[in-house]
Amino acid sequence: MVGAGVTPHEARAPLDVVRAELLRQLGPDRVVVDRQRLRTYECDGLAAYRVVPGVVVLASDAVDVATTVRLCAAHRVPFVARGSGTGLSGGALPHADGVLVVMSQMRAVHEVDVDNERAVVDPGVINLHLTQRATPDGYYFAPDPSSQQVCSIGGNVAENSGGAHCLKYGFTTNHVTGIDLVTPTGELVEVGGKAPDPPGYDLLGAVVGSEGTLGVVTRVTVRLTRLPGDVRTVLAGFPDVDTAGAATSAIIGAGIVPAAIEMMDALAIEAAEAAVQCGYPAGAGAVLVIEVDGPADDVAHELSEVLRLCAEHGSFETRLAADEGERALIWKGRKSAFAAVGRISPDYIVQDGVIPRTALSTVLHQISVLGEQGGCRVANVFHAGDGNLHPLVLFDGSVEGATERAEAVAGGILDLCITNGGSITGEHGVGADKARYMPRMFAEEDLATMQAVRCAFDPDNIANPGKIFPTPRLCGERPGRHHGTHPLQDAGLGELF
Repeated sequence: MVGAGVTPHEARAPLDVVRAELLRQLGPDRVVVDRQRLRTYECDGLAAYRVVPGVVVLASDAVDVATTVRLCAAHRVPFVARGSGTGLSGGALPHADGVLVVMSQMRAVHEVDVDNERAVVDPGVINLHLTQRATPDGYYFAPDPSSQQVCSIGGNVAENSGGAHCLKYGFTTNHVTGIDLVTPTGELVEVGGKAPDPPGYDLLGAVVGSEGTLGVVTRVTVRLTRLPGDVRTVLAGFPDVDTAGAATSAIIGAGIVPAAIEMMDALAIEAAEAAVQCGYPAGAGAVLVIEVDGPADDVAHELSEVLRLCAEHGSFETRLAADEGERALIWKGRKSAFAAVGRISPDYIVQDGVIPRTALSTVLHQISVLGEQGGCRVANVFHAGDGNLHPLVLFDGSVEGATERAEAVAGGILDLCITNGGSITGEHGVGADKARYMPRMFAEEDLATMQAVRCAFDPDNIANPGKIFPTPRLCGERPGRHHGTHPLQDAGLGELF
């Protein structure tokens, strides 16, 4: 029975009310409630974390998004935005008692403005598709995550995604000049635009990389980059990661800023060869993929310097791509590395951290020691030019205790990054996976300041709750400093700490 003074509508659970209203206002074609269909969206690219959402909205435009968020705000129901679902930090992990707003059907390229070097796109537009659309006009979209064939612009904005070419061209934040945003209260607002430097507070900078905690982006204005006059790609084989790292430092130290310098160690090379037969130099302990671009004369000079410095620092084989086909094959090994590891290990954890480039040799050695202590092999793939590491911790989940040991090693790698002057993420974001590590990097006062910004946008804490910051951390509250044991200590490891 419904209590006195309480209507049947009010007695229903908030999610039930929102679900019914979504079905009424948007219709069953855009609202998913069937349990089996909901399971399709239970995780993003980090499949270790799974939650079946309470309801899914397949948004077709900004009005759908705003309608959904207003209903959530009215009933204090959590919501999470999801693009292509390729994220690797659990950033798009759904809420069991909330709404998952799927943006993948919003794929319109509204404008390619060559005169102003801008494009205006929906958040579901695939990263590579934007480049393909702009190429006939002599332009492209410079940020290129390894998943660019499937990842969406909205997801790139949420995570401030990078990629191989961010060394020279910067991350997504350097290429976004405006967004349309549905705030956590359901208001549709414009931030920035085509102008390069709007006055006032940098709200755009706050939203890019906020991982959906400040609202849902429904349209993006991006900067287009002119196609370079010449592009040359080099594959260099080295005896080990130390010599490859020394060559990297020498190239940057010589004042050369390549479009990309990527490194793979022997285990990563083994996986790539098994998966795509990329033909990397036999017996290499490490390879560098180096790309220089720009005006033809500049490229010719930089290329000769790159080849000279690689030879001086121990490269035993270098290959220069003769055409686009050879260039694509060189990159194929690197861009397939994450998935390729599945050929040599039943399970693996993709980690993401940043260190100063000069600490590469030290940290890679310490990662090796961590792996030995935890009984895990670690394959290293990374953006060597800017110190963004992607260690892949290999394990067999069917072996008792193996998963816990692998997770401890992965966590230890993040601590190595912090203690060597780096960060717990370079481009994958914090999401659900790394929130517990934020207090290791930031003081309570820093976290409180970040939380104040979040609460200014989202006072009810309903926009992608549980991500980035350790919980419980609600608006109006100030949790005490986190006091937890180190995951390596829990696993009986941690001699390096």
